Amino acid sequence: MTEQIVSKIEIKRIDLNEADLVVGLFNQYRIFYGKLSDLGVAKAFINARLENNESVIFVATAENKPVGFTQLYPKYSSARLTKNWILNDLFVDEAYRKQGIGEALIKTVMDFAKRQGSIFVQLETAVDNFTAQSLYEQIGFVKQGPDKEFLLYKIEI
Repeated sequence: MTEQIVSKIEIKRIDLNEADLVVGLFNQYRIFYGKLSDLGVAKAFINARLENNESVIFVATAENKPVGFTQLYPKYSSARLTKNWILNDLFVDEAYRKQGIGEALIKTVMDFAKRQGSIFVQLETAVDNFTAQSLYEQIGFVKQGPDKEFLLYKIEI
């Protein structure tokens, strides 16, 4: 794929009326993680998250087209009385990578979370996604060991 050099990107939070800006990127994100391409499913998922106010989505545009996005989900703690954020999805079109767009999206997320009164943003990535891991660590994310106060358990249902 040909690399595109951009001089200016804009990042904004989208609402339901702008969901189509990220549907194609979300579909590409799912393909990156080994899922089959399905724009209808991608559109329905994004629309449902925005319609039900279940996530916050930021889109990066360059040259008047979407080139990256991130999707956040709230994470509440009753014991800690906090609302923090899970940076669940981050994707930059392959032609626009290595230009700071992913970093700009992450910093936008961090600023948003801070303005919301959150004390942290967390994320997960594939164990073999070394490019993403390098970016996260360069920004200041710290790989977590076991929590000193709480243990995470999970069961498939």
